[in-house]
Amino acid sequence: MKLIKTTALKTGVQAAWMKWEGLFDRITRLRSKRVLSYGICKLVVRPFHGKSIRSDSGQWLHAGDWIGELHLDNGQVLELSRSLGPDRAALKTARLLKQSLRQIHEAMDQVPELAEVKALTGITLLHRGLTHGLGFEQHQLKAGWFRLLTTIYLRFLLRMLHPAGQKRVKHSAPKLVPQMLLMTRQAFMERYRRESPLYNVI
Repeated sequence: MKLIKTTALKTGVQAAWMKWEGLFDRITRLRSKRVLSYGICKLVVRPFHGKSIRSDSGQWLHAGDWIGELHLDNGQVLELSRSLGPDRAALKTARLLKQSLRQIHEAMDQVPELAEVKALTGITLLHRGLTHGLGFEQHQLKAGWFRLLTTIYLRFLLRMLHPAGQKRVKHSAPKLVPQMLLMTRQAFMERYRRESPLYNVI
């Protein structure tokens, strides 16, 4: 009986959270140049805010530069977790994320709003597994309120969306530190051009 109540409570919280995400998505669209959907990803086209960042290749990202900010579609992630379980859902999400990046690569030179995007960015707790092999650099967030609030928010999100999220946050909290992912436009285009079927045929 206790397990049923706990499951029902978590399901209710998840439903309420997804409603909040729907509202937040509408606010994001108003504050951004455009929000585009590619598979399991949403790409928010907006100006970069914060201190300048130097990429591994030596290119700089400055405040005001246009970026494509990646967000996972948490509704899709939740459905995968419910239907496949945590381990299979994580593998499936990683594969779908790579497919989304290939779609974004194809759109980069075709969608007008992406013409001035200098880099793809994202913030995640799951940088140790989910983004492995995708080509992103990892940059630590500066200590301060933004990092603190981001950590709280993402850990709460993990608890809500991951079937074993509560246990994972409890036992692996020191490792669950948000990182900023970064890939410059040039690095992104070169990497995913090499992976395209047309390039491999040529």
